[in-house]
Amino acid sequence: MLLVAVVLISADLHFNKLEKTRSLLNTVAAPVYWLADMPMRLSDWGQTHIHSRSQLLGENARLQRENLVLQGRSQKMASLQAENVRLRALLNSAALLRDDVLVAELIGVSPDPVRHQLVLNKGEADGVFVGQPLIDAEGLMGQVVEVSTLTSRVLLITDSTHSIPVQVNRNGVRAIAEGTGLLGTLEIHHVAATTDIQPGDLLVSSGLGGRFPFGYPVAVVRSVERDPGQAFARVLATPSAALDRSRHVLLVFTGTAAT
Repeated sequence: MLLVAVVLISADLHFNKLEKTRSLLNTVAAPVYWLADMPMRLSDWGQTHIHSRSQLLGENARLQRENLVLQGRSQKMASLQAENVRLRALLNSAALLRDDVLVAELIGVSPDPVRHQLVLNKGEADGVFVGQPLIDAEGLMGQVVEVSTLTSRVLLITDSTHSIPVQVNRNGVRAIAEGTGLLGTLEIHHVAATTDIQPGDLLVSSGLGGRFPFGYPVAVVRSVERDPGQAFARVLATPSAALDRSRHVLLVFTGTAAT
């Protein structure tokens, strides 16, 4: 048998006479290999497809937690993106100004609904002074009325005790815009019934009185009511600034105020 095996091996190596026989034997042995590998295949399939109920519940709970975390991060990203857009608009607004500005952050709001006041994180140490104008990316917000070392308090233009001289940007007509105590409404006083003013007109600061610099957007005329029996028209306007949404604002250092 040993001699036969040696002869067959030599014949296969030198003359390649057993190629068909070897191929046939491999074909016959294939089912044997497949059956021998079956336990390992079954084990892998079971680990992949068969889980206990407790494992499935645990994995489901883990996925729910991960989903909740990802949703929270997504909401934070949306908030950061919106804040980034607002800051870009604010910085673009600052680039258009000819005055020096200081970026401040809102850290408090007056709890009294009648008083429209804000607290900022900038104070006397940062050069803030009483009477300093405050703006956002859209327009004039108010003025500083109280200053401490690290914080300052701002009175908004919609406060019932606040008034500001304005003029119609279209034709230069001057008037006084007073707060009504409503966050979205200003009332324009001393406008004669025959004055050329109409809804949609932009009102800007006139610079009279020296407190506010000239040309800052203040409000847009919303309605004009003329009563034939009254000498003055009743004019209501909507503030240009986002008084109830701005978080970052600009404190303006004008040449007049700095002196």
